[in-house]
Amino acid sequence: MMIKHMTRCRVAGFCSVLLLAGTLVQAEQVGCVTTEWKLVGANHRICVESFPDPKVPGVTCHVSQARTGGVSGSLGLAEDPSQFSLACRQTGPITLPAKLPKEATVFSGDTSILFKETRVVRMWDEPNRTLIYLAISRKLIDGAPANSISTVPVMPWVER
Repeated sequence: MMIKHMTRCRVAGFCSVLLLAGTLVQAEQVGCVTTEWKLVGANHRICVESFPDPKVPGVTCHVSQARTGGVSGSLGLAEDPSQFSLACRQTGPITLPAKLPKEATVFSGDTSILFKETRVVRMWDEPNRTLIYLAISRKLIDGAPANSISTVPVMPWVER
């Protein structure tokens, strides 16, 4: 009975991840730097991607993530380590939606073939008028404490 419940929870979680992925923005790769040369297969790399906040025009985030190379990395079978960094900045006039949720996922990227992702969650600190972006490593079963944070104060945009 317990195994059926756990299986149902895993399937439901997987389906919710698939549905959520359809509502998120796609990141654009800025570039990659090799960190370790591999004789066979792709090199280990750090890749930087950029994405705009889908609900808050005027904010762009950049996330860097470790990418595993070697044969398994080349075949897309490797699990990337939970090593990343996040920076979000105001890149234009910020327009807050009428009803900005206190917390929302704005980006999700797979870091393994099964059930591991890097997720960026936007939080709204209304008293300080600051958008907070938190990047976390997440597994469907076991989470990871790795995280990175970036803040964007909501201020008037000055054209230059």
